[in-house]
Amino acid sequence: MGMPVGRMRVTNRMYHGPRPRSSDAAQSVLLVSFLCLSFFGGCSLDDLKPRKAGRETFVLNNGSEPQTLDPALMTGVPEMTVAEALFEGLTAYDPKTLAPVPAAAESWEVSADGLRYTFHLRRCFWSDGTPVTAHDFVYAWERVLRPETAAQYAYQLFYIKNGRAYNSGTLKDFSQVGVRASDERTLVVELEAPTPFFVSLTSFGTLYPVKRECVERHGDSWTRPGNLVGNGAFVLREWRQNRYILLERNAHYWEPARMPRIKVLAVDNSDTALKMYITGEVDYLKSVPALKVPILRKRPDCRCCPYLGISFLRVNVTRKPLSDPRVRHALSLAIDREAICRNILRGGHVPAVSFTPPGLPGYEPPKRKLSDPEVARRLLAEAGYPVGRGFPEIRYLYNTSETHRQIAVEIQDAWRRNLGIRVSLVNQEWKVYLKTIELLDYDVARGGWIGDYLDPNTFLDLFVTGGGNNRTGWSNADYDRHIRAAARSGGAERVAHFHRAESILLDEMPVIPLYYSANVYLVRPDVEGLYDNILDVHPMKYLSIKQP
Repeated sequence: MGMPVGRMRVTNRMYHGPRPRSSDAAQSVLLVSFLCLSFFGGCSLDDLKPRKAGRETFVLNNGSEPQTLDPALMTGVPEMTVAEALFEGLTAYDPKTLAPVPAAAESWEVSADGLRYTFHLRRCFWSDGTPVTAHDFVYAWERVLRPETAAQYAYQLFYIKNGRAYNSGTLKDFSQVGVRASDERTLVVELEAPTPFFVSLTSFGTLYPVKRECVERHGDSWTRPGNLVGNGAFVLREWRQNRYILLERNAHYWEPARMPRIKVLAVDNSDTALKMYITGEVDYLKSVPALKVPILRKRPDCRCCPYLGISFLRVNVTRKPLSDPRVRHALSLAIDREAICRNILRGGHVPAVSFTPPGLPGYEPPKRKLSDPEVARRLLAEAGYPVGRGFPEIRYLYNTSETHRQIAVEIQDAWRRNLGIRVSLVNQEWKVYLKTIELLDYDVARGGWIGDYLDPNTFLDLFVTGGGNNRTGWSNADYDRHIRAAARSGGAERVAHFHRAESILLDEMPVIPLYYSANVYLVRPDVEGLYDNILDVHPMKYLSIKQP
């Protein structure tokens, strides 16, 4: 989803210690591949230890510990994966088509000018049995927009009339913001400009309702087991930090979930997680070790599909010499993306030549040549650092993942060989990493983004001045102007504004695109209700185990 990615979809380092030279690397790959084949016996279905037929607990590995389960504060995939089971927006994604389908709202109308949306809530309840009302949505959205909440995703509500003004503090009266409950089950939303994807956006986690009484009674601990009251298909029963989260079917939900229980693991070592899958402890493995992808893809329980995501590097442009666009372009051009995809990821990932990934309807992004060491050296020399002389050592930040480490080592080596730049690698656990990025306490940091909806805006509105997920210190008035203009226009004019904005982004290079994402995962043969899609959306209420 349009959010930071905690772990790549295929994760594992290929070797320990310093990076070997190319010939040694090839030998290492062959050796480890042989060991993998020996260990997994070719990875046929016969290797799978069967799980109990008709079991009542579905087990998935989420890969990382969620930072929070507060919809106003969530920013990453690990958080959203769990929150989707605990809360429900006005609409939800169809797991097959990704079209918005009725959820908390059973129907809606849009005015002829595209500026007013009227949502009619179904008769639904919180997990404590009290009714969900339109006022609950008003409260939740107002809470996201409050300046003191400091919600990084507040900008997802800027499409609403006066949403931006209220969030900035220039407007104090929330009654002037374009969202109101005309009665208990009718929510009326007025937009700043026609927004084609707004109905889909109401499926997104930031727009989930929260119960005011629950939040105000328990304060910061309102999302703990026993305190959290949600309107989703499951309730939060246990949360063992860094181990697992246990969800149980919500008896008050309008459409009962198919599984009585879901157990969400937080195993961040992909080899350990794979062994748990093989030995029958896990039903659904959201990512697999990169080195084993060529072998695993031969299995009928392995799925590989495109993923609407981009992996990239953030550059802190507030620090010299990274404030110089020539330096940022030199860093980009010195990276061999083909080698990263071929030797490390090995799972259908494609080198990125733009920031927006392919597959967005009606949009063809501008493209740049992003690998040329000779030009990279020339640009660095023009910036005053010939062959890296005088260039200070920089820190490369990444969050805990063996694939992230492997890519970091590859880039560290490329910058040393091609530019003469010294780079130290800094690894941080997910929650700490997110805070470090937010505080701009880094030089270069890995990043990942998954689309919230099928529109270029979900990628390009990230980097407006002061945007909650910008986190680079970069600001460009022309870029901001084109993003604002795209929000007010339609058709070819809207596409042109996005194209120009992305061209500015690629010319300024506050972020360095690396590769477009692919999703490789394992699902046990008796699992039903899990469908491939480019947003990797798999609502837990549809998951079930085939009965014997």
